[in-house]
Amino acid sequence: MIVTVSAWAQEPKWESLFNGRNLRGWEKLNGTAEYKVQDNTIIGISKLNTPNTFLATKKMYGDFILEFDFKVDDGLNSGVQFRSNSLKDYMNGRVHGYQFEIDPSARAWTGGIYDEARRGWLYPMNYNPEGQKAFKNGEWNRVRIEALGSSIRTWVNGIACADLLDNTTPSGFIALQVHSIGKAELEGKAVAWRNIRILTQDLERFKTPESQQVEQINTIANTISEREAAEGWKLLWDGKTTNGWRGAKLDNFPEKGWSIDNGILKVHKSDGGESTNGGDIVTTRPYKNFILKVDFKITEGANSGVKYFVDTNLNKGEGSAIGCEFQILDDKRHPDAKLGVAGNRTLGSLYDLIPAPADKPFRSGFFNTAMVVVKGNHVEHWLNGVKIIEYERNNQMWGALVNYSKYKDWPNFGNAEEGLLLLQDHGDEVWFQNIKIIALD
Repeated sequence: MIVTVSAWAQEPKWESLFNGRNLRGWEKLNGTAEYKVQDNTIIGISKLNTPNTFLATKKMYGDFILEFDFKVDDGLNSGVQFRSNSLKDYMNGRVHGYQFEIDPSARAWTGGIYDEARRGWLYPMNYNPEGQKAFKNGEWNRVRIEALGSSIRTWVNGIACADLLDNTTPSGFIALQVHSIGKAELEGKAVAWRNIRILTQDLERFKTPESQQVEQINTIANTISEREAAEGWKLLWDGKTTNGWRGAKLDNFPEKGWSIDNGILKVHKSDGGESTNGGDIVTTRPYKNFILKVDFKITEGANSGVKYFVDTNLNKGEGSAIGCEFQILDDKRHPDAKLGVAGNRTLGSLYDLIPAPADKPFRSGFFNTAMVVVKGNHVEHWLNGVKIIEYERNNQMWGALVNYSKYKDWPNFGNAEEGLLLLQDHGDEVWFQNIKIIALD
């Protein structure tokens, strides 16, 4: 006997989150902006000097596929929260969690993923220039969000935007945001949503096939995803042992000054001096062309750094090993931020050489991702997905820059073809995790 499955059994069982008539099943949180229902549409209206306002589902959702249409007035930022929460013991009930970004500005980050009231940008849309073109200003836009386990992906008008792996929050409500405004000319502007529906059954059957065209960002600590492995990424630190690392002035890993605690590599607080406790640690092999990622968390007033092109034979005396440095610093509390020239000792700077911008996307109190890209003589510093500086070395301009820095007495500084990678002991407690690299040669 042949058994056939009827066509209706193959259709996804969508649940409507909005009945088109009223806001039953939703509640307003945090701010006092207005939400109203008109023509089968939820309209959020901006209000001056009120915090971000959220219209949240009363029901919580874990794994799902969510679809909705939205239209936003020009100049008004907005978003849709998912797997989000409002808890009394977290910032007195402030809504926090993943947000699908709605951004009609020239920045064009609609479709990116922001961590509201927590870590900030997880997937800024500069990772995906093609996805930045998906949003249609002044028109209705169709959105799809797939959150299955640690995989979170977004689409705008059928164009893939974000591909994120993150396991911070497994479930929460969905909420429509009216962003706070501080300019009177933005008051009364609106963002609208309609056709809001969610799928929570048979998700594996109805999820969108994986695509290699959109860059995947993996924020899950000390892991390499299948896609990262296929691309050639490797963990530089396994999250458990000291394998692959040694003291910069030792043949082995330091016996004091560093520890491993629940997947976090910590340099200990001492006297605030360079390499006066456990000392710097370096990789046991050099690297030439590469992309390096290091997640770091700064304790209050701390100083540290990630160095590259390091030659441990250059400085056998006191102080840190010599190399180019991605500065790690508490800019607000450490005095080094005010030294140097034009801010070239602040967080993200090429230390004592090239300053990072003051408006860099730093996440205070959370882990941040430093990324260093080296392709021959071209070098870039990135912070949390945003490029903050780039430079060329092995040329006359580089030589002049070095000659006006603290490195002027080190011969051929920064021009080596390859070198070791280093995490700095500057006498302050700093945490590291998710240290990974892809060799480009």
